[in-house]
Formats: sequence, C-alpha cells, structure tokens
Amino acid sequence: MPNYLIALDQGTTSTRAILYNRELNPIASISEELPLSYPQAGWVEQDPEAIWQSVLHCIQQLLQQNDMLPEQIAGLALTNQRETTLLWEKASGKTLYPAIVWQDRRTADECLALKQNDEASIRAKTGLLADPYFSASKLQWLLEQLPEARQRAEAGELCFGTIDSFLLWRLTGGNVHATEASNASRTLLFNIHQLQWDPELLTLFQIPAALLPEVRDSATDFGHCSAGLFGHPIPILSMLGDQQAALLGQACVKPGMLKSTYGTGCFAMVNTGDSPLQSQHQLLTTVAWRIQGKATYAMEGSIFMAGATVQWLRDKLGIIQQASDSETLAEGIDYQQTELLIPAFTGLGAPHWQPKVQAALFGLSRNSGKAEICAAALRSVAYQTQDLLLAMAQDGISIADIRVDGGMTVNHWFLQALADLTQHSISQSKISDATAFGTAFLAARQLGWVSTLDAIQSLWQRAAQFSPQLSPGQQSICYQNWCSAMGRLLADPS
Repeated sequence: MPNYLIALDQGTTSTRAILYNRELNPIASISEELPLSYPQAGWVEQDPEAIWQSVLHCIQQLLQQNDMLPEQIAGLALTNQRETTLLWEKASGKTLYPAIVWQDRRTADECLALKQNDEASIRAKTGLLADPYFSASKLQWLLEQLPEARQRAEAGELCFGTIDSFLLWRLTGGNVHATEASNASRTLLFNIHQLQWDPELLTLFQIPAALLPEVRDSATDFGHCSAGLFGHPIPILSMLGDQQAALLGQACVKPGMLKSTYGTGCFAMVNTGDSPLQSQHQLLTTVAWRIQGKATYAMEGSIFMAGATVQWLRDKLGIIQQASDSETLAEGIDYQQTELLIPAFTGLGAPHWQPKVQAALFGLSRNSGKAEICAAALRSVAYQTQDLLLAMAQDGISIADIRVDGGMTVNHWFLQALADLTQHSISQSKISDATAFGTAFLAARQLGWVSTLDAIQSLWQRAAQFSPQLSPGQQSICYQNWCSAMGRLLADPS
C-alpha cells in the first residue's frame, strides 16, 4: 500500500523534492540550485530545460537515496514560482523561448500605458495591478516578438503556461494542459470573481484563448506521471502557487491570519476568507486556493528582493561567502547606523509599484564597511515588510502575529530586526518548508489521510518567537529615516 507523498517545490533559484510519510512528517529531501540569466537590463530569464531536468533529477534521487519504489508513492504534490511565463509547442513540448521570470521588467512601458488607461478594469476583474510582474504582458511580448508565434497560437499549435502548467504537461507526457486557480489568478487574465479566463482581458492583451490551460481546483485529479519517467505512473493530486502554499502550510486557514515568506522575494499574505477584498493601498487580491469549486481569497504584498539581496551580498559584492555569514557579519551593528539600502534591483513592488526605479544606498561615510552594508541589506527587508503591514492596516486588516518561513528565517538576527522594525510578534514555524508542506497537505486531503482543511492547525508548531526589543519611539525614528530615503528615491527614480 502506498504510504508516502512527494512534494515538489519548483522555486526561482532552486528545485526541491521532499518525501513525506502518511503522518505528513518529512522523511528526506533533495534540492538543486538553478541559475538565472540577465540578457539585458531589467530582463530575467531561466532555461526551461534546466528547470525540467532539475525536477526529474530531484525526484529520481529522492527515490533512489531512500530505497523507495515509485509504487510506494501515493501521489505527487506540486508548488511553484508564480507568474513566470513559458510558451511551447503542443506537438513536441519544446519551448520557443527561455522562461520569462516573474522579476522580469521588459514590459514596463506597455504596462505603464495600461495603468493609465485600463487599470481600473483590470483591477476590478483580477485583483491585480497593471505591472510587468504578472504573466499577461510577458505572454503578449512573446507572441509579438517570436516569428509566427501569434499565427501558430491562433491555429492551436502552441501552449501557454506558468511553471505549474509546464511541469504538468511534461510529467503527463503532454496529456494534460491545465493549471489551478491560485496560479491562474496571477496571470492578469483570470476573473477572480467568476473563476474563469476573462474574454475582455484576453482581447485587451491580444491573447488567443486556444493557448490557455484548463483551470482546475487546487486539489483534484491532475492525471499521472508518465510511467516511463519513474517506472510507475504516480498520481498528481495537488498544485498550488508557492505563496498560497506557504499560507496553507503556515496553517493560516482562518480570515485575518498572516504569513510572510522570505525566499528570493518577500511575500506577506493574509487570509480574507470567502471575500475578495480590494485594497485601497496598492496591495493585491488573489485566490488562495480553490477546493470543490469554492475559492478562498487572500490579500498580498509582494517585495521583489529579500533573499536575493543576500545573494547580491555574496555573489556581486563578495562580502560574505555563504548566506549564513550575513548573521555573524551584521551582529553588533546598532540601529543608529546611517546606511540605508533600498534594494530596487528589479524595481519596487508593493505598495509602490515602480518598475523602473533602481536600487540605491544612502548614508555612506568613511566608517561604512562590509558589516554596515550587510546590516542595511538585512534591515531593508524588515523595512519593506513594515511598508506592507502599514498598507494592510490602512485597509482595515489588523495583524496580531506574523508567521514566517523561507530561507532567510534561519537568520535570527534578521528575525529580531523584523520584530523590532515592525513592532509585531514574529513566530518561526517548526515546519522548515511551509511551501512544500502546504501542497503536500492538500494531496493528503485528496487521499483521505486528513479529513478537513482545519486539521492543518493541529500540525503547526512554533519553533521560536521574537518580540520587539526596540521601543516604539526608536522604531518610529528608524522608519521615518527609511521613508525619507524612499521618498528621495521615488522623487528622482533615475
């Protein structure tokens, strides 16, 4: 009897496969790093074949290293980086162009025109803003720039998908072209009220409907992995965008519960229940998950650079050798430091939404060194989180506790700074990979291993809690300095 699940977490900078037992305890994991390419300023791409091979390799190695037969796997659960856009041939499965990553800003000018003319309509339907972050303008660019792409799309020869759809297509041998509601809600083409592709948005972006995947529930029958891939057809039981998966994995199943994930970017998301609440302060409304045709909604603030800022310290500045060094280096740098980093390396996300703004480092002196820049980089993520929390508060959402996950949360210096600069209690989960756990839980529910969505609350445990040690007055001074620097940058984005 199959008593194990594999959760596949395909992220921006790595792919990870995690083996869970019937009690949803993680048994083993395999991960593989992935490179990004930057062919022009503001462009961010990935090799789809490298992504695909990493998926195959991680699953195969997970089985082999744990002496596991594919027949012992009850199902596969997928979660993925969202908005990243691919176009491939229906007949061969071959992609026509590199994956255009969610961070990519090449369509900023086109989105600016949409913002001026059509954003009210777009927002009313999708809960999103007219920004190059989302998939629609990326797909439109592909259709316009690639030879014969539009004609072939209209003839039904091509498929569009975000990472979930692309992997599902490859895993099922081209038999299933589908997505699910949380990923669909990030494309700028999906009506989150009617829960279907919107004909008017397809016309606005000039997207042929023949390109689009079928939208399914987040937990349902997505078909089987081709027997030739792993030696046995493994059922695919759940798919969920990574941030929505983390919301569920952090057991935020009740309205008002919030998680903040610190991976490549930072994504603060609060469950709003059955109602798609529209922010008045530049936050996003999105589908959290859809189960048996019923959607749960969330409000989200997206920051493009979190862990990626630590990578910048390592790979570009060379002031740390590995990410964990940042905690040691920043230790001892107090809040009186003058250095402030605004890491707008790929523009600014919520609540500013300025795709053309560039990064800036303020307040340098002769005393500024590696430690000060490192501390400023880590604190920049906390300051940006405070930007999001204030926007949520202005929208009437009261947050008592922030549940955090993601690679940056192993850094306790950062978590204390997060508590200090947001003046909120920070709860670190014992579940090290909330994203994978969220989609694994959905698959377990499909199998009948758990009875209800609420059952996940009994599985969540706090590993550590961080409370503010900085006084409200000191925090106010620090945050005003941040706002002043942000104001100077936005006043002169060049």
